[in-house]
Amino acid sequence: MVLGFNRLSIIDVAGSHQPLHWPPAPAEDAGRYTIVFNGEVYNYLELREELAGLGAEFATEGDTEAVVAAYHHWGAEAVTRLRGMFAFAIWDARERQLFVARDPFGIKPLFLASGPTGVAFASEKKSLLELAPELGIAGSDELDPAALQHYLILQYVPEPETLHRAIGRVESGTYVTVKAGQQPVQHRYFHPKFVSLPSHAPASAEAEAIVHGEITEVLRDSVAKHMRADVTVGAFLSGGIDSTAIAALAKEHNPDLITFTTGFEREGYSEVDVAAESAAAIGVRHVVRTVKPDEMMEALPLIVWYLDDPVADPALVPLWFIAREARQHVKVVLSGEGADELFGGYTIYREPLSLSPFEKVPGTLRPLLGRASRRLPEGMRGKDLLRRGSLRLEERYYGNARIFRDDQLHEILRQYDPRVSHTDVTAPHYAASEKWDPVARMQHVDLFTWLRGDILVKADKMTMANSLELRVPFLDPEVFRVASALPLAQKITGGASGTTKYALRGALSQIVPSHVLNRRKLGFPVPIRHWLRDEMYAWAREIIRDSGAGHLVDLPAVQAMLDAHREGPVDHSRRIWTLLVFLIWYGIFVERRITPEVPEPAYPVTL
Repeated sequence: MVLGFNRLSIIDVAGSHQPLHWPPAPAEDAGRYTIVFNGEVYNYLELREELAGLGAEFATEGDTEAVVAAYHHWGAEAVTRLRGMFAFAIWDARERQLFVARDPFGIKPLFLASGPTGVAFASEKKSLLELAPELGIAGSDELDPAALQHYLILQYVPEPETLHRAIGRVESGTYVTVKAGQQPVQHRYFHPKFVSLPSHAPASAEAEAIVHGEITEVLRDSVAKHMRADVTVGAFLSGGIDSTAIAALAKEHNPDLITFTTGFEREGYSEVDVAAESAAAIGVRHVVRTVKPDEMMEALPLIVWYLDDPVADPALVPLWFIAREARQHVKVVLSGEGADELFGGYTIYREPLSLSPFEKVPGTLRPLLGRASRRLPEGMRGKDLLRRGSLRLEERYYGNARIFRDDQLHEILRQYDPRVSHTDVTAPHYAASEKWDPVARMQHVDLFTWLRGDILVKADKMTMANSLELRVPFLDPEVFRVASALPLAQKITGGASGTTKYALRGALSQIVPSHVLNRRKLGFPVPIRHWLRDEMYAWAREIIRDSGAGHLVDLPAVQAMLDAHREGPVDHSRRIWTLLVFLIWYGIFVERRITPEVPEPAYPVTL
């Protein structure tokens, strides 16, 4: 049994060093447990008090001892009592058993590899690639073609897959037990459920006020607990309601709060001005980092190295730069991830309303609509609406990122397999939500796909690469409890004036500035559509030309797509970006032709 750890000290900086042994001496079974723990448990003070009442003794002031003591007293059920983000491993020397767990939403990463001579867990996949020979894993460099196909469909590799066949992920909301000499056994402990009340009938003003009050109260409590730290805490701030709400509530606990925003010089691709206005209204100091295309091109190989598996979300590049800037000022930032999935914030969640007329079309006729849509020219208005209206929800919705369609994949992927589809990923989650309303089912799918595959990966990897801890107060079990009980009418409203996150907006009406409350969601657009036609064209062409992945991807077809994007009306930018990120990843981890210069940590650890 070997446990190793590299710590970013946030709580009990001087103590709580890891690996940590518990119970402390002079207990009869002192040191029975050894823990390594990545993350934070925000209700650790309450847990320590409860555990002390059960006889637990503590030698530190941190949250790590609370986790291991909770496991001692409550066993595996302890994970259901933790409010936080975590990936931890506890070795029980008496029982000769390893207990490994990951937080409910998958905020913190955890990889697993198992071979003839052992089992290994790590927060970074590259660590397991190094250990593969020690585990007796042959062909550790072998790629998983199904995972690659899923990546090109979704722009991320869905859990529990990775692009390396020999390595998997411990899924969110799961714990693993390993007895000495035995194989790992996985158990799911988090089974999220959204209430399914499909009526769009509005609630009474009194009932709405009660619901909105519950949201405000639970969110204020979550932010208060997420502010617990022995170091300075700041906040990321965009032009949206989610991050603005978090920053405003954080300001209640830190009058000197610093907020951070990133954007671009191109008009229409930046929320810097709106964020600055919000910062002024909240009354916080504000720091802005503008990102240029040449910076993105230079930084991308290093970013992909940190990612472990490719994620083709262009927004992670500016996130890298603002994390780097923020680390010069603070050690922890709060952010607004998770609000859209929990409270119904994505515009696509309104699609069931817009497609409701298609529900009246007999099932036997729907395929005819799909065939008719294929005859329309690419880019023609109404083509996609007709195509999507011909499909069932399970067929048409597989998360916020839809990069390559099957016909497009067939032209690009050398080993295209028609049996591999997005439904491989989403089918189990649709099966678990069979009788829910369509929006609740979409939220449920996003929890298990888009949120943990894209949003949280980029948030954790880009910040931790810069020794910055990112915390997400919306992704708290108590916040989820309130959000998951909202009826459909409190999430999505119809009509020309319809909105998303209806209840959340109502709850935050007295917290966020008015200019943000009902502002149209911009997301985090990156101007790659323009840059790939201009500043980034030669760079992209060089990546394609130099790649050794031609047996996997039709490189001339990729170049043709890049040229078509540059010269024609069809926007291929997201597909091109997805391929470019993969080609860079392949050059780093398979060809070993690309070797990013990994900077020395600004805050080195003495080993």
